[in-house]
Amino acid sequence: MNYLFILNDPAYGTERSYNALRLAGSLAKDAQHSIKVFLIGEGATCAHRNQKLPQGHYSIEVMLKAVVRNGGEVGVCASCMDARGIADAELVEGTHRSSLDQLTAWTSESQQVLVF
Repeated sequence: MNYLFILNDPAYGTERSYNALRLAGSLAKDAQHSIKVFLIGEGATCAHRNQKLPQGHYSIEVMLKAVVRNGGEVGVCASCMDARGIADAELVEGTHRSSLDQLTAWTSESQQVLVF
């Protein structure tokens, strides 16, 4: 099954992105599933590289890398990146600058779209 996760919330401050990536990561472990994650609005901050967190705190960066490592794709809204001053070089490894056109295509291809 093809799943698309659309994350609107920031990396930290709420648990919506955390919970979305928990589910995406779990589904990505099963090769029968195609996982795509699109980070939009404040969700673009999830893809900021080199996140520094207190010991014992979950890392959105690590969670994104796990999705990618298991074959998932992660796109980050380009205009949202620009509005927040996030350069391409600052993105988590395996994520990429993306567009509304790609989100449109991913939505059309997906059997399930989950919005967080």
